[in-house]
Amino acid sequence: MAPKTISRTRKGRGRQPEKSALGSRRIPKRPSARARPATPAGPPVAFTTWTAAQIEEAFRRFRKANPEPKGELQHGDAFTLLIAVVLSAQATDAGVNKATPRLFAVAATPEKMLELGEPRLREFIKTIGLYRTKARNIIALSRALLAEHGGKVPRERAALEALPGVGRKTANVVLNGAFGEPVIAVDTHVFRVANRTGLAPGKTPFEVEMSLERVAPESYKRHAHHWLILHGRYVCKAQKPACGRCLINDLCQWPDKNLLSV
Repeated sequence: MAPKTISRTRKGRGRQPEKSALGSRRIPKRPSARARPATPAGPPVAFTTWTAAQIEEAFRRFRKANPEPKGELQHGDAFTLLIAVVLSAQATDAGVNKATPRLFAVAATPEKMLELGEPRLREFIKTIGLYRTKARNIIALSRALLAEHGGKVPRERAALEALPGVGRKTANVVLNGAFGEPVIAVDTHVFRVANRTGLAPGKTPFEVEMSLERVAPESYKRHAHHWLILHGRYVCKAQKPACGRCLINDLCQWPDKNLLSV
């Protein structure tokens, strides 16, 4: 006969999970204190697909409002853009921009970055998250650029992604920002806008990128990710999106739109 389950309550610790006859713990489910609508993390399956005319109109409005959008990371060339983007992973552009002017004043080339060395580099970027790992990657990628690419930032995606600390999003930002390639980098802002609005839904950043590549008109691809990043950062924010001043609020399919918000 299996022994009875025993529950104990200890002072200051609350009710302990019960232990079954086999000794495994059953963790009781606790209802959340407050139900909050979450920002869409995957494709909005209840939404209808945007028409080609609606997509064209959305990008037309973005271009009319901001004909030449720019990324907000400070840089002077392909190398400094690459370094800035590597530093921006899990960090804000504003935080990176506070550190890079001093850094680029002394190390704006792969050669000078190697001369600076990893310990000194860490001192320049220690206000940025994951700075130790980033310093190690920056020194390694600088060495790789000199050894494999003559000190130049390559224009090929595969070559960029082969560099230490460089993933697909970083490669796309560099290809677009430094070389003018019509590729779309999907960061957290682009991912949110694409899914929340129903413009280009996807469960992963890669799926969203492929959706945007498929639906964005060719004439708008050059600046598409800049428009969407800026829109997500300042209007279609994760918390309290400013639907009332959204350029595409009549096209957006998000069911929780608040057109009175600004």
